[in-house]
Formats: sequence, structure tokens, C-alpha cells
Amino acid sequence: MAVYTTIDNPEAYFQVKLWTGNSTNDRVITLDNTDADLDPDLLWIKKRTDDAEDWAVHDTVRGISSSAKLLNLNGTGAEETHGNNGFVSAVSADTFTLKTNDASGSDGFQYNNHNTDTYAAWCWKESATAGFDIVAYTGNGSNRTISHSLSAIPDFMIVVCSAAGRGWAVWSNALAGTHALELNEVDAQFESTASWNSTVPTSSVFSVGTRAATNDDGEAHQAYLFRSVQGYSKFGSYTGNGSTDGAFVYTGFRPAFIMVKVSNGTTGNWQIQDTKRLGYNDKNVRMLGNTAETERTDQMWDMLSNGFKLTASSGDCNGDGNTYTYMAFAEAPFVNSNGVPCNAR
Repeated sequence: MAVYTTIDNPEAYFQVKLWTGNSTNDRVITLDNTDADLDPDLLWIKKRTDDAEDWAVHDTVRGISSSAKLLNLNGTGAEETHGNNGFVSAVSADTFTLKTNDASGSDGFQYNNHNTDTYAAWCWKESATAGFDIVAYTGNGSNRTISHSLSAIPDFMIVVCSAAGRGWAVWSNALAGTHALELNEVDAQFESTASWNSTVPTSSVFSVGTRAATNDDGEAHQAYLFRSVQGYSKFGSYTGNGSTDGAFVYTGFRPAFIMVKVSNGTTGNWQIQDTKRLGYNDKNVRMLGNTAETERTDQMWDMLSNGFKLTASSGDCNGDGNTYTYMAFAEAPFVNSNGVPCNAR
């Protein structure tokens, strides 16, 4: 019998969680699918409503504790370390804790728990089974290789330096050679030999060059590496046609999360849709990964049982002849390991 997926329950490795702030310190947020037993290793947190607020990125390799370390996905600021205002102070199976107490009274609440404002967290579990590896290293400013634990060639890499002014370097199997994108910018792909030392990653190592964003001498760096896993995750590209009847992109699963970026010829925002924020077609709201803006109410594509279809002509997702890079994670495999298909949304 054909093997459709090795992951029947994607929510064991990726979930989206929504909540409304209540300005309570040490608030425990419980994920919706507790049967999945997900203890998140990477969290992207974003305020959705009221006013603009930076993305807050936490992971267990850099450290989540009462002195949590925070990075802003949409900026180039240095890693922030907070004592009594740790933002995410703990993770466990199916929960994470918001530590929002702050000597100044309110700053921490804005990031994740301001009263009546709404928030979202995108949560990943580090796992070779799910094709996700977090690698920490100290830069040396020279061409080198860094080991990883995927046991397969990565399809998508995000590298960030903890020092100020460095940005978020992105490599994808859909980009030309060793070109790069920046997660905090709208820029198109650019030739980046200094980022990746003119070398694509292998099943055991990825390469970095002399660029400060990926290998600043003496500075801490963090790499998030992903590979496609049938029925759970997909990384690739498509070509836009400039029409509201846009391309269909096959993923092999019903998506829970999709992030798209135009990669050639023009600039564009990083578009993010998921199935929790409203979560139904023609009303799926979107976030921009590279800005502090609140969520937008116009959707870019429909989420289907086995992929997504472009429904907007915007150059951010579907400009005629433009190439787009995407990453997607599953809500359910199109067909599970027993050969049973999932339903359309």
C-alpha cells in the first residue's frame, strides 16, 4: 500500500493558538488540541488588533525561562533579555506561560496579553520526524560549515544573529542557487555568496560565509532548518498569473499555515494565512511577517484539502509572471497512513 504520510496528526508538531489578552501575569495558555501533546520549541507571537506591535520570537534553544530571550521577526534589533518581563517564561506539553509583569506597568502586556486585545502564536516542535531542527552557533566571520540533525537536505532555512542590525537571512530550495531573501524586508531575492559561501546545504551541514547576518565574528546565531515531510510540510515555489483565478499549488495536505513571498523581479511583503484566524475561505485574514502591522482582512488564497489556490491578483502573492516562495504546514494530511482521505474545508 502506498505511504501517504508518516504524521497522521500534524498538531503534534505544529499548532496555531489564539487568545484574548486579560493583563494577567503568569498566564498559562493551553493549546487547543491537547491530545497532540505539543510542547513548543519555537513560538512566533503577534498582536492582531488595536495597534501595531512587533513580532516576538522565542525558542527553547536560546532559552525560555524567567529571563526569556526575545527576537523581533520584523526587525533588526538585538536580542532582548527580560528579567521580570520575560514574555514567554515556560513551555510544557500543550501549554506556554506569558510572564507580563513589568516594573513600568504595561510594556510586556502589549506584546502578548494586553486587556481585550487579540493575539496569535504559531508553535513548532523541534523534531527530525517533522523535519525541523534548531541550531545555535557562534559566528567566526570566515567561510565554514555548520552541522545539523535533519538527516536530509533542508528545503528552507532561516538564520538570525542576536546582535543588532543584522536581519533575518532566508534560503529556500525555490531560490536560484545560493540567493537569499530577508524575512524582515520586502526585497526580492539577491545573490548572496557571502551568506551561504556559494554552497547549498547538504544532508549533514549548511554553509555560511562572511556576511554578518549569518556569521558575524563572535556573535550568537540561530538557524531554523526545515525539510518537506509528506503529508505534513511543503516548501517550494509557484508562478503568478495576475488573475483572481490564480494558480493551484498542490501540497498533499490541508494547510493550517502558509507563508508566501515574491522572490524575483519585484518587492513584496511576507504574507501569512492560517486556518484559526476566522479560518474559512473568502474570509481568511492575513498577517505580514515583515511588519508590526495588525492583521489585514483581505485574503490572498483559499485553503483546500490538498493545497491552496490563489484568489487575489496582488503582486504580493500573484503578480503575472512573478515567482513566489512558500512554506506550508498541515492541518490534516490529504490521505492518512491508513489510506483515509481528509475532508475539504
